[in-house]
Amino acid sequence: MKRLLEAELIYGRLLDISEPHLVARYNKALNGFGLKPTALQRFSIDMTGFSPEIAEEIGDRDYLDPNRVNRRFIILTPAQAELPVAHTSFSNTAALMHEFFNANGRAINAITIKDALYGEIEDSVSVVEDIDDLLSINEVRFRVLSAEDMLGKATELRELVDRLKKVPNAWADDAMLDRMVELARTTGDIRQNVLVPDELVFRHEAFWANHFGGVYVFLDEKTTTVICDPSVPGFRRSRPWQVSYMAITDHARIYDFLATTNRLQLPQASWVQESGLFQHRADMVIRGLVDAADPNADLMNVDRIWLQTWIHRNAALVARDGIYPFLQEMARAIAATGTVRMQDVAPENRFLLVRAAPQHPDQWLVNRLISELVPRDFVSRFVFDKQGFYKAYEGYSEKFREYVVATLTGTYLKDKAAFRHKLYGLKEE
Repeated sequence: MKRLLEAELIYGRLLDISEPHLVARYNKALNGFGLKPTALQRFSIDMTGFSPEIAEEIGDRDYLDPNRVNRRFIILTPAQAELPVAHTSFSNTAALMHEFFNANGRAINAITIKDALYGEIEDSVSVVEDIDDLLSINEVRFRVLSAEDMLGKATELRELVDRLKKVPNAWADDAMLDRMVELARTTGDIRQNVLVPDELVFRHEAFWANHFGGVYVFLDEKTTTVICDPSVPGFRRSRPWQVSYMAITDHARIYDFLATTNRLQLPQASWVQESGLFQHRADMVIRGLVDAADPNADLMNVDRIWLQTWIHRNAALVARDGIYPFLQEMARAIAATGTVRMQDVAPENRFLLVRAAPQHPDQWLVNRLISELVPRDFVSRFVFDKQGFYKAYEGYSEKFREYVVATLTGTYLKDKAAFRHKLYGLKEE
């Protein structure tokens, strides 16, 4: 993973924490979770406060994710709202954290001047043992504490202010007045500073969970759809009257579900040719075949002429694999007719030709599923399914790893928003 770290393809864009007062606040939050303080004087954190350095020090990547449910968080600064989530068990952790930051921005800004927030994203289960546990999660509640007890002090001061206003002769209680002055030195004027988060409960929408090898849960008005390995505990048994179950290998049913619920953008010349998606995936396939045929092949400096020569020399291998000729044929069909007759395409090839409907709320989750079903497209896998990408990366040859890192840094990392818009039609908020 060293090459990925150096290229910032893993744990990239994290926030450096080295100021002693922030390290001290982080340690108080760790203590609040019953964890030992870190001995590190410098480390980096993601949006949730997860630190890869501390995870390595503790020897536990799930130190903020016990049982991989009820995710913990530590907020040292409002700047964390702009960071990625580096480690999570649920695909919508980042979305929930964004909602929390957006709904409680004033309180977070005020509190983190002198304190740190920490707590848990609580839901209705404490351990996930089967699919029913995942389906039980309808909403989450942020349980919020503060390292220096700023929240507790603000609450106490508010109660004393209320007493001063409502209780006759309370102004004559010198001990109470002294306590109010003492608290105000810490909290400031609570009439001006909003120190208590307003919104703590949020809906748990469609998501992917990394339990049981990965489970997709899609929510529609009258039904829930679960896509995963059929061996997962509870498959087709948990809430069968309400839930539709699909095996992750059942390409035909998955495609029909996504298409009929308008979660897919089907191939049309208007976007296919502009995006270059077919050519992109054909490129991914042919370079993967080169690596499979010769793991020592240097793909870093090959050009179109070299690739065409290789294809001609290895025509039998390319034809036997079938995907490259298929994508070339589909590109010609789009150029000639403007569309593709999807009913004539084998179910296992359909996901090579589609992307998530850019306007659908589940666009990221659908693209994640597509990238899992089209694993040769390592770029899409990295963009939407980093866990799957890192696992696949471990199996690449050294030469192919070098090529993969160079491709990602030379394309996607240069301008992520522009790349996602061109290839997947996604528009940044």
